[in-house]
Formats: sequence, C-alpha cells, structure tokens
Amino acid sequence: MSDEIDAFARNGTMDLVPRQPHHNVIGFSKAWPIQQLDVNNAFLQGTLNEEVDMEQPPGFIDSDKPSHVCRLRKAIYGLKEAPRAWYTELKTFLISIGFNNSLSDTSLFVLKQGPHYIYLLVYVDDILVTGSSKEGITKILTLLADRFSVKDLKDLNYFLGLEAYRTDQGLHLCQRKYIVDLLHRYNMQNAKPVSTPMASHPKLSLTSSATLKDPTSYRKLVGSLQYLAFTTLDIAYVVNHLSQFMHQPTEEHLQAAKRILRYLAGTPTHGIFFFANNPLGIHAFSDADWAGDSDNYTSTNAYIIYIGSHPVSWTAKKQRGVARSSTEAEYRVVANTAAEISWACNVLTELGITLPTKPVVYCDNIGTTFLCSNPVFHSRMKHIVVDYHFIRGQIQQGALRVAHVHTKDQLADTLTKPLPRPRFLELRDKIGVAEAPPS
Repeated sequence: MSDEIDAFARNGTMDLVPRQPHHNVIGFSKAWPIQQLDVNNAFLQGTLNEEVDMEQPPGFIDSDKPSHVCRLRKAIYGLKEAPRAWYTELKTFLISIGFNNSLSDTSLFVLKQGPHYIYLLVYVDDILVTGSSKEGITKILTLLADRFSVKDLKDLNYFLGLEAYRTDQGLHLCQRKYIVDLLHRYNMQNAKPVSTPMASHPKLSLTSSATLKDPTSYRKLVGSLQYLAFTTLDIAYVVNHLSQFMHQPTEEHLQAAKRILRYLAGTPTHGIFFFANNPLGIHAFSDADWAGDSDNYTSTNAYIIYIGSHPVSWTAKKQRGVARSSTEAEYRVVANTAAEISWACNVLTELGITLPTKPVVYCDNIGTTFLCSNPVFHSRMKHIVVDYHFIRGQIQQGALRVAHVHTKDQLADTLTKPLPRPRFLELRDKIGVAEAPPS
C-alpha cells in the first residue's frame, strides 16, 4: 500500500485541501502477429474530472495540517471513478494518434493506415494489439510505452486466464491452468473423468432433493464454471442450467456441478482452434428445447455463430416466457440469433471487412423457416412480441437468409439439453471444441 501511495504522490496525484462534506478472430484467421501488454499502475494515470476528497493515508499525515484531506487530481485504486478515468485517458490518447473507437464495442479501437489496419483491444489494463503491418504494430507499441508505463510486452500466450498456443496451422485457446486450479480447489484433481458434463436422466428440478444448508460452496463453484464458457462451449448448457438454481440449490444440484469438474478433469486442454487463412463468412445454428424446463415449462434458447469455421459467439439461455408452440420457441431464437449476427456484421464493417456472402441462420423447424419470410403465418402469431418480427425486414432487405437444416445436423442441439454420450461426443467435435495440439 505504501508503494502505491508513493507512486501517486510522486506523480502529482493529490493536493492537500481543507476538509469538505461529502469485447480478434480476424487476426487469427489472417495469421497476423498478436502482441499483448499490461499497463503498470493503470488506475493511477487516469485524470479525474470530478472533485474527490480522501482522508490522509496513515503514515503520510501532514503534521502542519492534520485536519486537512487530500483532493485527488488523479485516480487511485479503490476509487469508483478510477476505471472510467483510466479508460477515458487511454481512449483520448489512442484517438489522438489516429485510432477510431468502435461504436459496436467500446473496448475495440481501429487504426487505418493506407491499405493496412491495426486493431487494439482493451480489457481494463490488459491490451492486445494485432494488424496487417508489423512495422505499424511496433510503432503503436512504442507510442504506448512512451505515454504509459507498460510491461509484459510479448507475443500472445496467456491473457486473462486464456492460454494461447500458436502453431503453423493456427491458434488454440484453452483454459487448462484455470481448470487445474479449479480441480485442486475442490480436491478433485484425482477424480475419475466422465465423458459428458451432465447426465441425460433424470432432469434436474427445484425440488429434486434436500436443500443445501450452506449454498455458498455451490454458488462459488457454478460462478467459477461460468468463466470457463469462454473457451468450452460444450459446457455452456449445463452451466446455464445450474445457474438457475443459485437461490435454492439442492444436494443433487451440487453433485451435478461436481460432475462438470469430473468432465473437465478428462478434457483440461480442450478449447477452440482458430485456423490460419480461414475463409470469412457468417453462418449460425439456432435451436430451442420447447418447454424443456420441468418447473415452469419455459424453453431454452441456443445459438452458435461462426465466422468461417470458427465459433465466435454462442449462448444457452432460458426464455423469459412460455412458448405456445415449438414454432414460436424456435422463432424467438432465430430472432435473437439475427440480432447477434447484426452486431457481428457491424463489428466486421468497422474492422474494414466485407463479407463475401449474406449471413445464414440454420434452423431445424420448418414452421419457423416459413414464418421468417412468409407473412401469411402472421395471423397465427399475433401474440408474439413485435420485436421478434424484425427478422422479416432483414430477410426482405437481403441482409440475412434463414435455411432449414435436419435435426441430426443441428449443431446447437448440444446447447439446449443434456445429450446421450454418443450424440454429445459427435457434436462436441463438430461445434469447434478441439484438444490442444502437441507442444
């Protein structure tokens, strides 16, 4: 703590005053170099626009003015305004050197230099930089180092708990270390692995067994598993399903959560592989498990969006209301998928990427496929919220296409319900989950 106080005192962070009341797939696909860096004491570099007073820290009290407080000119750690102040400081600097802040994702910055592009992605004080010009990347990194104190300037290998392994074929992302630490935390490093993250029978419910006396352990475990869904989309459904019992978990729910750990014990290096020179083009699979919730008969939304062969966005989420038919449930998912695709297209446009073909959504419900483009069915669906009908406008404008796919080819099926082992293993390979290549 004293080092931090010394740092912002030396940098002119405070004055004494009287007391007052008080979101890079493109870089992977094109095999561009990806650099990562961390900013030292990032929050101490943010300039405050608001008036903030702080008591003098113990050991640093001015003997002549002990009743005075510190008026902060720059942010410090622990201050609520610190993250915004740091982001504003960084954003202002990046814009001053030619970057444009993305409207679709405020953490993304894009710099166009003739035929070349530089992309910069920010998560608090961790930064990724990639682009089509090595000289341009080097220049940006030099400017950042001159303006801010940076460290860990190196090729991407470990970022926010995600491990990156680059090979001649592409880049593999996984969370092996996070999984190993999680297994040790719950003393399951020697657990016998299972081949599926969730048993297909029986279905879990709110009253399936005795309620846990202390739900803290269950909530911590499920919360930790949610972070794994960044690279292991094969557990997305079961983690979302177990999250629905946070308020009243039972012993059976805890055992189901530990089963996920047993599954992860056998697949610690599984993740997503981004192939180099991957063709660009967006397609998605959307599916719904109609009235799959045995407690309130709501349906489960699920979609997986791909750029080329890379999964870039996916979800498994319970719908807000009860659908009166499977067509309605599937129609809602297709509309949500179209909204996510629209966002992805906006991001690609800001990145300077033009899609060769219109995006396609694959749905295994024939009624939904017809409903998306045929207004004759509107009389049967008057009860559906108008927001969901925007997908028709996208199809009529030629911005999107909805196509039927057979149920056995529906990749999003693994995100809507627990599947038997053969079906789960078949879909796990198809959706894009792959084991890490040999080092």
